[in-house]
Amino acid sequence: MSIPQECTVLVVGGGPGGSYAASVLAREGISTVLLEADFFPRSVKNGASFSYNSKPAAYTNFLAFGGHAWNVVRSECDEILFEHAKDSGAKVFDGVKVNAVEFKSIGCQKGHGDSEPERPVSASWRSKDKSASGTIKFDYLVDASGRAGLISTKYMKNRSYNEGLKNIATWGYFKDAGTYGKGTPAEGDPFFLVSKQTSFTARKKAMKSPNTKDFFMQNVHDAPMISELIENAELISEIKSATDWSYSATKYACPYIRIVGDAGCFIDPLFSSGVHLAFTGALSASASICAAIKGDCSEEIAANWHSEKIRESYTRFLLVVTSAYAQITGLESPVLNEYDEENFDRAFSFFRPIIQGTVEVGGEKLSTEEVADSVEFCMRVIRKVDGTMKMFTDREELGKDKLGELTCDRIKKEELKLDLNKFRDDIVQGMTVNLQQGALGLIQAAS
Repeated sequence: MSIPQECTVLVVGGGPGGSYAASVLAREGISTVLLEADFFPRSVKNGASFSYNSKPAAYTNFLAFGGHAWNVVRSECDEILFEHAKDSGAKVFDGVKVNAVEFKSIGCQKGHGDSEPERPVSASWRSKDKSASGTIKFDYLVDASGRAGLISTKYMKNRSYNEGLKNIATWGYFKDAGTYGKGTPAEGDPFFLVSKQTSFTARKKAMKSPNTKDFFMQNVHDAPMISELIENAELISEIKSATDWSYSATKYACPYIRIVGDAGCFIDPLFSSGVHLAFTGALSASASICAAIKGDCSEEIAANWHSEKIRESYTRFLLVVTSAYAQITGLESPVLNEYDEENFDRAFSFFRPIIQGTVEVGGEKLSTEEVADSVEFCMRVIRKVDGTMKMFTDREELGKDKLGELTCDRIKKEELKLDLNKFRDDIVQGMTVNLQQGALGLIQAAS
């Protein structure tokens, strides 16, 4: 099957967000084409354990709240989602990279932090083996291009990095490692231990000029509990690293454009928020596009609805991650817990609805009070760090937009709403999503 010359919606990127959006749109009878740059293929997780200081690792029992997550081989999972988009009626192609987007009139304004392009009308693509290239016309564009962020970085130019969460991650894979928490409810769960920047830097200086592998292994062997787990294990991969991963944008949509998942924002690997935000964004993008096509609302309202929905979801997870890093920065100071508490169970009882995504989908198990409690707890933690977000001491470093987004007053205004306990009841600009298949779109919220 060849790539069509035109479609109603072009989805760029076949990750979880792009594939889900393509599936939803196609199931609504909308002509959808999905282009993915790479070739595909690109057990139950009961909980997780976190160690922030010398206190016992805090085991988070996600099952106690109901529901669970799946531990999957990411490449296989992404391929399943990609193939499901095809089964749903979308025309999907892997190994095809979108290089540029064409706009009506003079195109986008360049060099401004919140510039907005004119209406996109077509995209140029090229196969990975460079054997074919072409152009496809469309009415709507969903940018799910991942961290590269085609629209946000190349056209809107509205991405900003969160200096307060500027970290570096280094990782490798081991064979025959021990099992964490053997004989306990936490057996087999992931275990996360985060180094503080000062100790990380000091260790690197002490080793003079270590190569990446030596430095990684030294840090791993110095880490409590982890060194025991890998004592007889074999490193079977190269050591990789990533940095500057926490970013957001001033908006995630404009008429005829929706930005989904990592293409728009990413917070931190902590608590695995990426896939959750990708799915949330995909459904929001699909619903708002359907609303515009069906005349539920204007193009502007539909775009703004999506942008606000992403901002809300992003802010909730940002609150949790910021609170967690406040404890990391505070070391032995009780930030997430109190002086007489040995672990972080109470803190994670507040975090759990956000980490699990229950805040988005709601249901009878989660009350509006529990949602408010989750957000309020995070706000108290942030205030607790010297009352003025001490972890972000430099206004210039944090940036005006981010500082404004994180102030307690702004958070309270945007997050402490009575209707945050369900995706379908999340009211933005007086409208909420209609999730009925065949009628997906936005409807006026009941007064």
